Amino acid sequence: MEGVRAPEPDRAPPAPSPPPAEPHEPMTTTVLFYIFAAVLLFAAFRVITARSTVHAALFLVLAFFNAACIWMLLHAEFLAISLVLVYVGAVMVLFLFVVMMLDVNVEGLREGFWKHFPVAALVGVVIALEMSAVLLGGFRLTEAAPPDPQLATMGNTKLLGIEIYTRYVYPVQIAAVLLVVAIIAAIALTLRQRKDSRYVDPADQVRVKAADRLRIIKMPPSTPAVAPEASGPSSTANAPLPAPQGTNPPGAKP
Repeated sequence: MEGVRAPEPDRAPPAPSPPPAEPHEPMTTTVLFYIFAAVLLFAAFRVITARSTVHAALFLVLAFFNAACIWMLLHAEFLAISLVLVYVGAVMVLFLFVVMMLDVNVEGLREGFWKHFPVAALVGVVIALEMSAVLLGGFRLTEAAPPDPQLATMGNTKLLGIEIYTRYVYPVQIAAVLLVVAIIAAIALTLRQRKDSRYVDPADQVRVKAADRLRIIKMPPSTPAVAPEASGPSSTANAPLPAPQGTNPPGAKP
């Protein structure tokens, strides 16, 4: 007699397989970021501690290059190339040439360094605290909002232009006015009147006439004219000979 098989208990449904793990951030980008950041901090520190002004300018160029590399890692290509072309290619090269031509006396500039160091350190700490209060809010974001897929097709340069000339148009205009005022002030300080410099009024140069350029004046001689002496063989032959030493010339009384 065949036995009756007992009914099997109900099996639990199979557990769903875990979702595939998301790929981790490439280690290369992280390593490059820390390398560029370390070199940037070192170059910035050497800018303010280098004894030579030329060396400080070269370290500032190195700092700008590393900052541009960090911008490239953040996919901000326009800001990176602007930093290299504007600051490194124009401003710093001009500053370096000016420093090398002027031959600034650095020792004279460093005389009051330790005297003003406490005030400078206090101002630096206040600036660091203010920047930290403003920038720390951006690091508290747990998850960034997903970007609009339509904006990804526009490019960083176009998006930056739209933000500058729509949302931040007034700050940009204020910064432009400040730069123009600084340029005018620099020109005014350079062209100030000094006692050891010659100055010509351009209005006088425009109003000048041909008759005013050259004027011929007849002036009497300051000393009377001297008649030239007669010269020739006859005058040389009739000239009296000098008397010998120790004798009186003829006609002279002893």
